[in-house]
Amino acid sequence: MSHHDLLNRLNVSRETMERLEIFEQVIRKWNPKINLVSRSSLEDLWTRHIVDSIQVFRSSPESKSWVDLGSGGGFPGVIVAILAADEVPEMAVTLIESDQRKSVFLRTAARECGAKVQVLSQRIESVDPQQAQVLSARALADLNVLLGYTHRHLHDDGTAMFPKGVTWKKELEEARRHWRFDVEPITSLTEPDAVILKVRGVARV
Repeated sequence: MSHHDLLNRLNVSRETMERLEIFEQVIRKWNPKINLVSRSSLEDLWTRHIVDSIQVFRSSPESKSWVDLGSGGGFPGVIVAILAADEVPEMAVTLIESDQRKSVFLRTAARECGAKVQVLSQRIESVDPQQAQVLSARALADLNVLLGYTHRHLHDDGTAMFPKGVTWKKELEEARRHWRFDVEPITSLTEPDAVILKVRGVARV
């Protein structure tokens, strides 16, 4: 399936499509200077990163505040802000990224795409608790570590959205030894063995 077909299935407006294309150009321009995505996955930017991130947004509950941890190359954080610009303009999107150069990239990319974000250039552990309604993190850490961050930054009624690859069942098993939580796995459109874990009600065991 081409990325255009996938985007049609994900209901993306023309304005959003234009913003996504600008974002693609910004990534391609910055990637040689700061490694935002691997060279091999740059070929496959749309399916591997962009569609994947749209899916996280589409699977999440409606919210007024979204916090993305370890935002790096902007997946899903900047993509969430791009979709929100058109669909949920009142949503506050906060990106937490401790690397200064990546933070500059994130601010620049969002501005060029006409998306509003707040970027906090701090370590996740030292940022004030965010009380996020939706929390996301992609390719940042294993589930056990992510649930520690979730415990700190997610509102009691909030939902965490974590894209995970083929090892997700093993991560789930390990995390259950330390945490209680409700989880709903959503199968990825682009990768049949991958999922988005939709997590709620996180508490220490």
